Amino acid sequence: MNLNNLKPAEGSIKHSKRIGRGAGSGKGGTSTRGNKGAKARSGYHQKVGFEGGQMPLYRRVPKFGFKNIDRVEYVGINIDTLNKLAQEKGLIDITLETLEQNGLTSKKDRVKVLGRGELAQTINVTAHAFSASAKKAIEEKGGSATIIA
Repeated sequence: MNLNNLKPAEGSIKHSKRIGRGAGSGKGGTSTRGNKGAKARSGYHQKVGFEGGQMPLYRRVPKFGFKNIDRVEYVGINIDTLNKLAQEKGLIDITLETLEQNGLTSKKDRVKVLGRGELAQTINVTAHAFSASAKKAIEEKGGSATIIA
């Protein structure tokens, strides 16, 4: 290391010019704020989305549709997935805890069993909802489809 190759530490030097530090600094006087008006004052704050009196974008853009605030979201699990789970783990009763432990749902999910696939064995399923085809398929194999609130 020699005096000719010394450098300051990374990030220790600011490259922007300091504003409002006297007339000789080149950025003194009005400190780049211009003359008078709200923007020249301290404490100035513009509302988010304000476009100088022009109709703001969020009001110009058309809005469509309807958002139902009472909608209940379900995680759909098909019969073929339940069948595979029952065969791999040797299960007869499949509950929400079983699905959670095997990574198919999370704790707060509401579960709906859907009718895709075939059942190879009798299973008893407990879930929040069942499609008509899923309920029929489970009951045809001698299982039960129990709905919980």
